[in-house]
Amino acid sequence: MAGDILTVVPLYQGPHISRIRLMAESPKKPASPLKPLVPSMTKLTTIETKRIMSVLDETIHKVELVTLLSYVTSNKEDLENVLGEDITKAVREHQDLCRVLLDHISYLQEEERRLQGEDFEEEPWLQDHRSSLELQKSRLSPLMQQVKESTKNILRLLLTNSQATRLFQTQALGISAGAQSLIDSLIELRGFLFEKLLTSPMEARDKAQFIQDITKRNMRNQEVIEGLENELAERMKTRAAEVEKENFVVRELKNHLHQVLKFSENSLLRTKQEAEKQQKTDFRASQARVAKIQQEMLQLQSQFHNLVNENWEAEQALRKKKYKVETEIENWIQKYDMEMGEKQEEYEELDSIHKEEKAQLAELRLRHNVLVEEFAQIREERERYAKKRMEDEQELLRMVRAATLIQAVWKGYLARSMLRSKKKKRGKGKAKDKKGKKGKGKGKKGAKGKK
Repeated sequence: MAGDILTVVPLYQGPHISRIRLMAESPKKPASPLKPLVPSMTKLTTIETKRIMSVLDETIHKVELVTLLSYVTSNKEDLENVLGEDITKAVREHQDLCRVLLDHISYLQEEERRLQGEDFEEEPWLQDHRSSLELQKSRLSPLMQQVKESTKNILRLLLTNSQATRLFQTQALGISAGAQSLIDSLIELRGFLFEKLLTSPMEARDKAQFIQDITKRNMRNQEVIEGLENELAERMKTRAAEVEKENFVVRELKNHLHQVLKFSENSLLRTKQEAEKQQKTDFRASQARVAKIQQEMLQLQSQFHNLVNENWEAEQALRKKKYKVETEIENWIQKYDMEMGEKQEEYEELDSIHKEEKAQLAELRLRHNVLVEEFAQIREERERYAKKRMEDEQELLRMVRAATLIQAVWKGYLARSMLRSKKKKRGKGKAKDKKGKKGKGKGKKGAKGKK
C-alpha cells in the first residue's frame, strides 16, 4: 500500500533498513525507577512476532526505495550503466506513465476550475463538456493501476539487484517533507510494535500498576507544588514593594530621557527639511526620464504598426499558397480514383486466374495424397530392413566382444602359468645355493679345530 501511495514522490534520503535493529535498544544501566517500563526480553522468540517485524521492515525498505525513484528519473544518463538495461527501461516506462497521469490530472483540474466559473449551467455545450470530463475521470483508474503495476515491477527488479539498491540509497541528494514524515511514522510504528511484542501479559499488568503508582505520587507532588506556589506568592508581594522603589528611580531616568528626546526632535526636523529638498530635485529628474520613456514608447508603437502590416501581407501570400495546394490535392484525388479503377479491373482479372490455378492445385493435391501413401509404404519397408540389419550388426558385435574376452582370458591364463613355472625354477636354484654354502662353513670349522 505504501508503494502505491508514494509512486511519484520527491527524493528522500533516510536511514538504511539494515540499520534498524531487531532488538530493543535499552541503555546499558537503566534507571531503577523506570525498570517496570522496560521489557524483560530483548529479542523476539516466536516465529509469528519475527514474521510481523520482517513484514514491517520490508515495507519500510520498499517505501524507502520508492521515494528515491525521482532521483533516478532525473539522473538516468549517469546511472544507466550501473543500474542495467532492465531497471533503466522499467524506470523510463514508469516516468512516462507518471508524466501522462499528472498531465491528465492537471488538465482535468483546470477544466473543473474553468467550469466552476461559468454561470450558464443550462447551456447544452456546457453539459456535454461536463459529461466528457466525467468520462475522462473514469479513465484515470486504469492509468493509476498501470502506474501501480510499474512501481511493483521496479521494486521486484531492485530487490533482485543488491548493487542497484545500494546505489539508490547512496546517491540521494534531496529530501521531501511528505516522504520524511511517512518514513519517520513507519519507524516510530515499528518501535511501538516491537516494544508491544516484547511485553508479556504479566509485564503489561505490572506496567499498568506502575503507572497508577506514578499517578498517585504525581498527585502528592502537586499538593506540595501548590504549597510552594503560595509561599512564592507571598515572596512576590515583598518583591513588588522593592519594585516600586525601583520604579521611582526609573521615572527620574525617564524625565532625563524626555529632555534627550526633545533635542533629537530638533535634529530630526533639520534632516527632514534637507530630505524634502533632495526629494524635489529627484522629482524633476524623474519627470525628464518619464518624457524620454514616452518618446521611446511612440517609436515602438510605430514599429509595431509596421510589423502588423508586414505580417498581414505575409498572411495573404500564405492564403494564396494554401488555395493552390488545395487545388493540387483535389487533382491528385481525381488521379487516384482513376488509377484505383484501373487497379480494380486488373485485380478482377488476376482473381479469375487465381481461381483457375486453385482448381489445378486441388487436382495436384489429390495426386500428391496418392504419392504420399505409396511413399509411406516404401518408408515402412525400409525401416523394417534397417531394423533387421541393426539387430544383425548388434549380434555380430556381441559375438566379436565374446571372442575377444575369451582370447584375453586365455592369454592371461597362459601368462600366469608361465610365471608360476619360472618361480618354481628360481626356488630350486636358491635351495642348491644354500646347501653349498652350508658345506663350506662346516669345512672351515674343522680346519679351525685341527689348529
